[in-house]
Amino acid sequence: MIELIMRKVEKLFPGYFALVMATGALSIGTHLLGMEFISVLLLYVNVVAYLTLWFLTLIRLTRYFPRVVEDVTSHTLGPGFFTLVAGTCVFGSQLIIVADMVKIATYLLALAICLWTVIMYTFFTAVTVRKEKPTMAEGINGAWLIAAVSTQSISILGTLLSPSIHNGQDIVLFFTLCMYFLGGMLYLNIMTLIFYRFTFVELKHAALTPPYWINMGAVAITTLAGSTLILHAHSWPLLKEITPFIKGFTLFFWITGTWWIPLLFILMIWRHLYHRYPLSYEPQLWGMVFPLAMYTTSTFQLSKALEVPFLTVIPSFMVYIALAAWITVFAGLMHHLYVTTRKHFQAPRKEIGF
Repeated sequence: MIELIMRKVEKLFPGYFALVMATGALSIGTHLLGMEFISVLLLYVNVVAYLTLWFLTLIRLTRYFPRVVEDVTSHTLGPGFFTLVAGTCVFGSQLIIVADMVKIATYLLALAICLWTVIMYTFFTAVTVRKEKPTMAEGINGAWLIAAVSTQSISILGTLLSPSIHNGQDIVLFFTLCMYFLGGMLYLNIMTLIFYRFTFVELKHAALTPPYWINMGAVAITTLAGSTLILHAHSWPLLKEITPFIKGFTLFFWITGTWWIPLLFILMIWRHLYHRYPLSYEPQLWGMVFPLAMYTTSTFQLSKALEVPFLTVIPSFMVYIALAAWITVFAGLMHHLYVTTRKHFQAPRKEIGF
């Protein structure tokens, strides 16, 4: 059994914290919509998921550090490490909103800022100075947008924590406001490359992986970050002064995310129904669940921030789509773990892959 765990740890998918992101976003969304039992249940699941993934990650860092360095400096695998930041912040936000655990969330914010600094500058330095670089078709994918997602997640958690900070609240809100705009910049820059790759470079159906749903998820969390700032505008005069600008910018990003949803569903049909690409469990599927859950949550908060209650119609049915997606992928994960473990005990000497 230990051999199986170590084999999994060595090849652990860097973006697995998207599981925490998806579960946390859905838990917050169901809480806001009054589905308290489901929200708390998802909180318990996320506690286990977050601690387990960190346990496996720390083992990987100590036992397979060269492999980690190789992954974090890779064009294709490197962006997945930003899920450590986003997962930590979404989990922290979940603790505040669902369980009112402010103190633990404060430590998680500090951890997330440290992780963000290391991963952000390690990854972008590595892909910039590398001599041999992949083509755009091979190197760019939707996972790159998790850099923007992680930045916005820090903005959200910091803003949620600001009411509990008595000295330096204006500094915290200034920082979260800057992270909000920085995340918007990262999205616009990276999205330009992805949109070019979509429209002018051949896109085979096999290459249309689930992380491309982050095209929508990144603007969904940007919408949530903007809405959270608007709802806390009364705490800082400068934030209140520029609220009209933030409202326009936030609505712009929400519209962008809404535009992506039909196109992504059409492309998914093109991939799995037209080309009959097999649909089976893979860790990247959490990169599809997270945007659906985040869009639900962000739309609900946007309706409050802009004082347009008719928008709550959207999360009232989107939450069931997000729940169905989460249950399906979680069931796939459980089945995958069961099958892998059974194969290991039936043929312990065989090489079992992922």
